[in-house]
Amino acid sequence: MRRILPFSLAGLLVVVMLIPVRHASPTSQATEPTASQPVSDRSPVDLLLTRDEKHLLTVNQTAGTVSLVRLADSRILDEVRCGNRPSALALTPDERRVLVTATFSGELHLLELKDGRLRPGAVLRLGFEPRGLAISADGKLAYVALTSGHKVAVIDLTTRQVVHQIPVGRWPRYLALSADGKRLAVGVNGDGGVAVVDPVARKVLFTEDFAGLNLGQMQISGDGQFVYFPWIVYRRNPITANNIRLGWVLASRIARVRLDRAARREAIALDPPGQAVGDPHGLALSPDERWLACAASGTHELLMYRLKGLPWQDYGGPGDHIHPDLRSDRERFSRIPLGGRPMAVRYQRDGKRIYVANYLLNAVQVVDPAERKVVRTIALGGPKEPSETRQGETIFYDAQRSLDQWYSCHSCHYEGHTNAQVMDTRNDGRFGNFKTVLTLRNVTHTGPWTWHGWQKDLNAGLRKSMVDTMLPNGAPSETDVKALRAFLDTLQSPPNPYLQADGSLTEAAKRGREVFRGEKAGCVRCHSGAYFTDGKIHDVGLGAPQDVYRGFNTPSLTGVHDRVLYLHDGRASTLEEVLKGAHDPDKVLGRGKLTETELRDLIEYLKSL
Repeated sequence: MRRILPFSLAGLLVVVMLIPVRHASPTSQATEPTASQPVSDRSPVDLLLTRDEKHLLTVNQTAGTVSLVRLADSRILDEVRCGNRPSALALTPDERRVLVTATFSGELHLLELKDGRLRPGAVLRLGFEPRGLAISADGKLAYVALTSGHKVAVIDLTTRQVVHQIPVGRWPRYLALSADGKRLAVGVNGDGGVAVVDPVARKVLFTEDFAGLNLGQMQISGDGQFVYFPWIVYRRNPITANNIRLGWVLASRIARVRLDRAARREAIALDPPGQAVGDPHGLALSPDERWLACAASGTHELLMYRLKGLPWQDYGGPGDHIHPDLRSDRERFSRIPLGGRPMAVRYQRDGKRIYVANYLLNAVQVVDPAERKVVRTIALGGPKEPSETRQGETIFYDAQRSLDQWYSCHSCHYEGHTNAQVMDTRNDGRFGNFKTVLTLRNVTHTGPWTWHGWQKDLNAGLRKSMVDTMLPNGAPSETDVKALRAFLDTLQSPPNPYLQADGSLTEAAKRGREVFRGEKAGCVRCHSGAYFTDGKIHDVGLGAPQDVYRGFNTPSLTGVHDRVLYLHDGRASTLEEVLKGAHDPDKVLGRGKLTETELRDLIEYLKSL
C-alpha cells in the first residue's frame, strides 16, 4: 500500500503532485471498467450543487471518484479519481476548483472545474486521515479536519501550503465555517463534543463536551449564533431488551451549540418508542431556516423538523424519546423513507428540493419536502447486483436489524473502527464489566476474538453479536453471517502517517524498534507477527476478581496510534499512560524501568505500526 508523507510540524511543508485521472465521455454516462474488471460501487457520501444549480458534484467513497452530473437530464458529464476513500468536497467561491479530502490517502485533491469537465490539479499530502472540509468566503483558505492528527489544517490555496495547524481535540471529523468567517465549529468525536475555533486567531475558544458520539454533518445558522448537528449518546447501561426500548443504551439526538459564548449544548431526542432512529448523519437547514432535514442513515430515511418551536433542552434533557408534541404533529415532524444508506443532505436554493447522497443505492435522491417523498433518483453507476461483500456492508450499516432499530454495528464500530467508548455487553460473560470497543480493522486476521480471547470461531462470534448485542426479532441466516464476514475482511488500517515518504522508519522509531524487541521491554514476546499479536491469552495483572475469563487476548498493535482509549477497560488515553501505568514493561516482566529516552523512542515505534 502506498505510504503517505507525514506533515512536517517544523517547516509546515506539504508535497504537491499530480496524479492521473480517468475521464468519462462528456456525451455519455461515466465509463465503466471492461468486462474482465468488476464494476465498482460508487457509494456517494457528500454532494454539492453549483451556484446556478445546473450541475451536481458527488464524492464517491468506494470508487474513489468525484462525479459531475448535469441536472437537466441526470447525465454524468465527468468522473475522475480522487484518492482512496474520499469523504468530503467543497467548491471555491469562483467555482473554478473542487476540493476533495481523500481520507485513506491522506490527501487533499484540488480539481479544476471548467466547461462541464473536471480536470486534474494539485494533490496536497496531509496524512492523518483528512475528512471535513470548509473554504473561507474569499476563497483564500481551506480548513481540513485531520482525524487521527487531532488538528485542523489551515491551507493557503494560493501557495498550496499548510500555513498552520490548530489542535482541536481528538478525532475531528466534520466542521462548519460561519458565513462571516469568524467561527469554525469542529466535531471532536474522541472528546465527545464540539470545539469552537476563532479561525482568525487560529485557536480554540472553548469546547462544549457532552459525551457525544459519531457527530455528523454540521451547519451554522445564517446569523452565526448556532451550529446544528446530529449525534448519538451512550447511556452506559447493560444491553438488555428493556434498556434498549427505554432508550437507555444508544439513542439519537440533534443538538445545537452556541458559537458566541460557552454554554451548555441544547438537544432534542429523535427516537419514537418502538421505532427508533438509527445513525443520524447528514444535516441541512432550509435556506429560510424554517426547516431542518436530517438523514438517518441506519434507518434509511430523511427526517424533517420545523425549526421554530423545537423543544430544545440543555441540562437534564432532552429525555429518552422524541417529545410527544413533535411525534404527533406531522406539520412539525415527519419521516420520509429513502432506503439504502442516506448520507449528506443539501437543500436547493429555493428550498423546494432536497438532494441526498445515498451510499448503498449508488445514487442521489431528490426529495420534495412539501410532498414528503422522493421525486427523482440520479444513478451514479455501479454493479447490477450487489456482491457478497456489499451485502455484508448493508447488514453492517442497518439499524433495522436491532431491537426497535436503535443502532447498527456501525454505531459502535464507526466505519469498521471503534467509537472511543467502554461498553457493557455480554461478550465477557457478565454485566457490569465495561470493555473498550475494539477496532474491526484486520479483524479476520487477528483471532482469537473478544478481549479475553475465548471466542475461537469468528462466524460464531458474529452470530453471537448479531443476536446478543443487536437483539433482533429473528436470528441472522448463515448467508447473513457469511456476507458480514466478507465485508469485515475488507476492513484494513489506512496508511500510517508516522512513516516517512518511502515507508521507512524515522531514526527515533528505529531505536524504539530495538527497545520493542529487547529483553528489557520484551514487547515482541506477545506482540509478534504481521499484526503484532501472538493470538494467545496472557495474564498481565490487569484482570478483576469477578472476571468470568482469566487473562487477555493480545491485542493487535497495527494502527495503535489511532486510538482514544487503551487497555481492556479504557483506563489509559495515551500510549505514554499505558507504558508508565498499568502496562509498564517493568511491571509485566520485572526487568527494570525504561529510561525517558527509551520510552520516547518506543512510543515513536509504536506509532509507526
